[in-house]
Amino acid sequence: MGRRKNKGRNIHGVVLLDKPLKVSSNHALQKVKRLFDAAKAGHTGSLDPLASGMLPICLGEATKISAFLLDADKTYRFKCKLGEKTATADAEGEVIERKPFEHITREDIEQQLPTFIGDIMQVPPMYSALKKDGQRLYDLARQGIEVERKARPVTIYSYELLSYENGEVELQARCSKGTYVRTLAEDLGESLGTVAYVTELRRLSVGPYQSNMLTMQELEALAEQGLDALDASLLEIDSGIADWPKVEFDADSAYYIKLGQPVQISGAPSDGQVRIYAPEGFIGVGFIQDDGKVAPKRMLVL
Repeated sequence: MGRRKNKGRNIHGVVLLDKPLKVSSNHALQKVKRLFDAAKAGHTGSLDPLASGMLPICLGEATKISAFLLDADKTYRFKCKLGEKTATADAEGEVIERKPFEHITREDIEQQLPTFIGDIMQVPPMYSALKKDGQRLYDLARQGIEVERKARPVTIYSYELLSYENGEVELQARCSKGTYVRTLAEDLGESLGTVAYVTELRRLSVGPYQSNMLTMQELEALAEQGLDALDASLLEIDSGIADWPKVEFDADSAYYIKLGQPVQISGAPSDGQVRIYAPEGFIGVGFIQDDGKVAPKRMLVL
């Protein structure tokens, strides 16, 4: 028998990729995985090909925290065009409706934005990856089929107007998981008595990650210097949940939680999710049970 092909390195950490335009999140992920020669990689919530910006890519055991980043708040900067509606709510779709917008002033927009702040209900767009009876909505939409979508609760923490000129609005919003910016733009257009679609979209932050993105070109330049230079760009596995409470275990307690057993730790929070540390460093995430013990949820295998 021939030797098994090497599946890549067991490298662990997070890359904050500045995803370029016109590239799918999965294509970007595969490219980063190849550059690092990583055995395992996953991203934390897709960005459309027409969107750019922050795409945290988790390598190795960091993939175990990627689900928590999916749940994290995000910040977007985007532009939308008033007076036109497209089939996809972005620049990819054909224009399906036009309405006057010339009468709308900057003050009109600034008056409407506060009505979106807080907990709101949002109907997901047909061009989305949500499923209905096992089929992706965007697959149905491409066949010309529209199905009823239930409104879902999302939270908008801030919504600011950056500029407004000739019907082009530039905005910035910080929002909870599950928020569709395209819907936010369409709903703003409707509240102004017109229609709108997103022309540009950039994600600026995901959870605790606010800056320090690397472009694909910067990663390629590091790769030319060797794997050590690339590895130095990785963030720690626990960086994505840095705002969670921290619980420190001694070696004995760590032994039991690694076996999957809940452990009583003095000074642990009374509820919620926690980061777990042993003498050797970060070892996983857990949660506080009703009896006050720390129970394991996702433990690392390093």
